[in-house]
Amino acid sequence: MAKETVERFVKPDQVVGLGSGPMAAAIVREMANFDRKDTLECIPTSFQIKLEAECSGLKLVGENRMPEVDVVFDGADEIDARFNMIKGGGGALSREKIVHSAAKKIVIAAESTKFVPTFSWPVPIETHPFAVHVVRKKLEEVGGRPKMRMLREGYPYVTENGNFILDTEFDFPPSSDIRRQEVELKSIAGVVEVGLFTRRADTYYYYYKAKEDSSFETIENP
Repeated sequence: MAKETVERFVKPDQVVGLGSGPMAAAIVREMANFDRKDTLECIPTSFQIKLEAECSGLKLVGENRMPEVDVVFDGADEIDARFNMIKGGGGALSREKIVHSAAKKIVIAAESTKFVPTFSWPVPIETHPFAVHVVRKKLEEVGGRPKMRMLREGYPYVTENGNFILDTEFDFPPSSDIRRQEVELKSIAGVVEVGLFTRRADTYYYYYKAKEDSSFETIENP
């Protein structure tokens, strides 16, 4: 799937956003075989993907090239029936959302199990450390069940932006207005970013749905 994705969407002289997670990493490794990879300018969203890109011989550029992103390759934790997504399992939700907002085209690669009728994953909520107790209380008041993301050593997980993540369970009925939920959660003082990605499909949205036999189908402009 990574090979076909790169062949179809990567063009010379592009500015390419690199999302996070195993699917994005596979695409980055495949980009190492692109004939004119030296003409690409890549913006990674996490340290892990930055290392993958460096090992693949890709040219990395800074955030000053962000407004010119031609395409971003990314994964998802879950994708619901309306093509809203939960992202942030790897902790890079803020940078991913910034790159998504700038990109002319978004390519999502996800296993078939990630496509669900309604969300069941907790929503990652990146929170400023000073506000974590206030945000936790506010999330509980709106029906959330927040849990601090922790490392195995017993310390809180800290994002590359220096913030904490509250993985928050919600009961999402099929009729949920996910976009409204995203806006309401983002409005809580101290919340840096919310792992609900609600930018809807249009002419430059492509979803790749992997199948169990390693083949894939495309869902274009849903």
